[in-house]
Amino acid sequence: MGRRSNRLRRCQLSVPGSSEHMMQKAAAMAVDHVFLDLEDAVAPREKEAARAKVITAINTLDWGRKTRCVRVNDVTSPWALDDMVAVVTGCGDKLDTIMLPKIRSAADMAFFDLLLGQLEQKISRSSPIGLEILIEEVEGMFNLDDIVRSTDRLEAIVFGIGDYSASQCVDPLSIVGKSDYPGDIWHYARNRIVISARANGIDVVDGPFANLADHARYEAECRRALALGCVGKWALHPGQAMIAMRCFSPVREEVERAQRMEVAYRAAVAAGDGAIQFEGEMVDAASVRIARRAIEFEERIKAATAEQ
Repeated sequence: MGRRSNRLRRCQLSVPGSSEHMMQKAAAMAVDHVFLDLEDAVAPREKEAARAKVITAINTLDWGRKTRCVRVNDVTSPWALDDMVAVVTGCGDKLDTIMLPKIRSAADMAFFDLLLGQLEQKISRSSPIGLEILIEEVEGMFNLDDIVRSTDRLEAIVFGIGDYSASQCVDPLSIVGKSDYPGDIWHYARNRIVISARANGIDVVDGPFANLADHARYEAECRRALALGCVGKWALHPGQAMIAMRCFSPVREEVERAQRMEVAYRAAVAAGDGAIQFEGEMVDAASVRIARRAIEFEERIKAATAEQ
């Protein structure tokens, strides 16, 4: 399927669409991706004014190599249609992706996909707009596989922990780690999303961490998401952004070791061996495949930089 797999999302920085100052600050930051938020970060009475501010920011600020994204309001709200029409027609080719919250079904995706196609024709846009979605309702988790396969525009899935907690009626104490529930209460949900996304060539980004002062816990959450196969994490504050960029970037030593392993294994295969001992470790084809993750991600960074 024709997805743009090279777009980087090590950090997705959330910025209120109602704040011109914060959007200016975000444009200058060294992150992969910024999404200007028209949904939860904007009060109902400010929605229309924020829309105009976001369009101005996309068109006039220097975003550098960043992915420029707007999070619109969800499909059940009275603002979704006007958000889409205004943002797509107002930003033209300067908009890279749109983020869709509270996706519950493939039918939700079909609405946005069809509308985007019509708007792109209206403005004679040269390339399709990508979609990024939030799974933050139990219906969305239940219908995940159908959602993931619904459109070639889909590039990334974000796990929205906050709204999902309410949707699943999760014990509030469990969310903050103060219950007797063993382990990570969100392990299944994160893993479920990663499996479905990876099977369809789509990125997964871990959602927000609300305690802005606890950088150690935020970094631990980044590491946990990376371990499951996520490519990045949201940042709600500039203080979180550089942590995410660092955690989801390949470590040079790991890349070099993976390269040495691959060379050694290829030589062994050429000599008729199926497994080798490499730097004190037993290595076979599966080992090399796992190690190549670091090489491939470094190559992806270089390719994305070249494309931009």
